[in-house]
Amino acid sequence: MDEQTGRWAVEEARYGLGGILVALPGAHYLNHPWRNRDAEYKPAQLATAAACGFTVPPTLITNDPDRARTFLAEHGPVIYKPLRETEYTDDTGRALTVWIEDVTPDQIDNRLRHTAHLFQQRVSKSADIRLTAVGDYLTAVRIDGSPGLDWRRHYDRLTYTPVPIPPAIVRGVRAYLDAFGLTFGAFDFGLDREGAWHWYECNPNGQWAWFPDHITAPITRAIADRLQHGARA
Repeated sequence: MDEQTGRWAVEEARYGLGGILVALPGAHYLNHPWRNRDAEYKPAQLATAAACGFTVPPTLITNDPDRARTFLAEHGPVIYKPLRETEYTDDTGRALTVWIEDVTPDQIDNRLRHTAHLFQQRVSKSADIRLTAVGDYLTAVRIDGSPGLDWRRHYDRLTYTPVPIPPAIVRGVRAYLDAFGLTFGAFDFGLDREGAWHWYECNPNGQWAWFPDHITAPITRAIADRLQHGARA
């Protein structure tokens, strides 16, 4: 198919087959696709996280270069984060990823006006934390060894250590899941040098199986238990 016809076919399938899959009577979803969709929008995530009591770094979403420069001056150092992991390829079809990167004032120009951009104050972190929630089952893993801002670029250097979850974080996670109607969520935090957890985002359909087996196996069991419980219900 040509590009335009291909896009048309994909959208027809999304609203045809996709519409059937989200409307199956008695089906048990983890999560329901519409709940995933609602929880994917970064502005809604940020507002909900703040309302649930998380510590959220100062954040600006804008296409105004002057506002971006002012934010950098007031909250530097600042990082850039994509608002969504949208498919992006080069001329050869090779997949490209927009990573989390530091931003400097000289990078802000009128090209910013073309679309929305997310800028956030960089946390002075000692480690990253990935908290995976499956219903009432919560597990948090400290991620060390990343030489850069975005640990996803350095899987071969990472180490993983399960850590206890502060009660305030537990309460916030449960409130956040309830707010979006989610059963599953993959939460990312930055751990600062004083031990405080800074909320980054929650992927409602995040990955978890790259962890070592002793971390992955309990998550697998928790997901299976949820699905089995739904089937019995």
